[in-house]
Amino acid sequence: MAVKLRLVRMGKKKQPTYRVVAADSRRARGGAFLEVVGTYAPRGASKADPETVVNIDTDKAVKWLQSGAQPTERVAKLFEKTGVSAAYQAAKDAK
Repeated sequence: MAVKLRLVRMGKKKQPTYRVVAADSRRARGGAFLEVVGTYAPRGASKADPETVVNIDTDKAVKWLQSGAQPTERVAKLFEKTGVSAAYQAAKDAK
């Protein structure tokens, strides 16, 4: 089974939030997934706090990357922003 790390859209109309999930690449975007790795709110947590919010569990993300999961383009950018890519590279170099 090919596993991808990708975004699943949540939230209300015109107020998207996303979950970063590990999912079978053959499933639909909103379909079943294996595990939630983090969250991404491009418009902020609320109207009072409009800053982009990214919460990624680094340990889970590195575990999935080590097992061969492929991140989508947007998820790869989020991983670079949060330092998951650096943690994965460090774990890879330590072996």
